[in-house]
Amino acid sequence: MKPQDAPLVTGYALACVVLHVLLAITGFQIDAIVRAGFVPARFGHDLILPPGALVPFVLTPLSSAFLHGGVLHLVFNVIILLFVGRQLEAPLGAKAMAVLLVAGAYAGALAQFLSDPASAVPMIGASGAISALIAVFALIFSRSQAPAIGPVPAHWVRALWLAAAWIGLQLLIGFAGGGGFGAIAIWAHVGGFLAGLLLARPLLRWRFGAR
Repeated sequence: MKPQDAPLVTGYALACVVLHVLLAITGFQIDAIVRAGFVPARFGHDLILPPGALVPFVLTPLSSAFLHGGVLHLVFNVIILLFVGRQLEAPLGAKAMAVLLVAGAYAGALAQFLSDPASAVPMIGASGAISALIAVFALIFSRSQAPAIGPVPAHWVRALWLAAAWIGLQLLIGFAGGGGFGAIAIWAHVGGFLAGLLLARPLLRWRFGAR
């Protein structure tokens, strides 16, 4: 698939890479994470932070989705984003993909906030948005089969298995990078994935009409 077949996802991935390189070269990576990362404790409170403008709290779920903590984190997310996202953008269209990515980022941030509202640790990464894409891919486009478990339909079981694998891989990356369990925003992955599950069929109806 050519980049022009999926301009939104390709552009998003490129923006993440370019921003990471620029911040690494200029030495502003930590400063950007503090100022533009999603910090749950910022909600309704004033934190003691370095002087200078901060990204408004309501926009930090989006700004944090462009920031990554290291090369391994960035490369892994970009690979999954391009592999899954470019397969989805062609049939869904750029508008539906934009809704899905933004909803995944905000749902991931909300889930992370609900898990620990007092946390002052910045959450960064595209994982919430990517988790939403994975959910849609698993529900609609994946050809792998999974048996139903009791009342849980087979397509939901397949989606849940893929979610578990995605979160597991993120945990492994966290440990490989020396961050441990606490470095991975597990609830952000869960929130983004749930957003994708909820939006999959509405987005298809929006794209192709009620069928």
